[in-house]
Amino acid sequence: MNETTTNTPDSESWDLVIKPERGLLSLHLDDLWRYRDLLRMFVHRDIVTVYKQTVLGPAWFVIQPILTTAIYVLIFGRIANISSDGLPRVLFYLSGIVIWNYFSESFNKTSQTFKMNANIFGKVYFPRLVMPLSVVTSGLIKFFIQFGFFLVVLGYYIWSGNDAIHPNWTIALTPIYILLMGGLGLGFGLIFTSLTTKYRDLTFLITFGVQLLMYATPVIYPVSTIPEQYKMYIMANPMTSILEGFKYAFLGAGQVSGPGLLYSAGFTAIILFAGIVIFNKTERNFIDTV
Repeated sequence: MNETTTNTPDSESWDLVIKPERGLLSLHLDDLWRYRDLLRMFVHRDIVTVYKQTVLGPAWFVIQPILTTAIYVLIFGRIANISSDGLPRVLFYLSGIVIWNYFSESFNKTSQTFKMNANIFGKVYFPRLVMPLSVVTSGLIKFFIQFGFFLVVLGYYIWSGNDAIHPNWTIALTPIYILLMGGLGLGFGLIFTSLTTKYRDLTFLITFGVQLLMYATPVIYPVSTIPEQYKMYIMANPMTSILEGFKYAFLGAGQVSGPGLLYSAGFTAIILFAGIVIFNKTERNFIDTV
């Protein structure tokens, strides 16, 4: 007679255990590593699909900053005659545009995470944080292409003997500047995408709010031209120290300081942590409100 063995719950070995998440700080960031292949797939999708059916393709990555720089040189440089700290206006505006584009696109695109991906989020499980993280990561490709173009233009001006340009050792801090830009864009985007699931009006605020924020950041003007009574407000913007540090590293002009960079780093860490916590809390029941 054959014996049958009945496994008790204590003796069973499960491949997957589903349990409710209760803790506010139960972030489960280790899931991002487990789903790294999915992250790579989303990054590839974001890069390929954007310009797949365009004639010029990735050339738009370079065309956009060229056209924007030309307009800034004409409007703010020639007509408004805003100072560029003695630097060639093309380099001054191009450096600011390259930095600002990465931050603003990371912010704008991640702020639409729940709205744009409601269908897939409602059908299959995967760490939701993978989606906004893929947006910020894929944005690096565009950033590096534009950054490479900036280096080519910078090299031309140095080769032509322009004495106003003085690159220095702080170029070594460039990876930190990039990390801070991506972290800020991701953090703000996570907060706003979580809030827009209930407050749709914020969608319209983001649209023009990021554009207004650019004017509170020294993209089209140097910090040295700001009156003293207003300078503290501009320096309170965490992007200011990042942008000024980048310009100082490659162009040798700008107001950069250790405390300013530490402030930007601390601000980024707080915003990013708050964004992840709010995002993880919202993704548990956002499908009921989107």
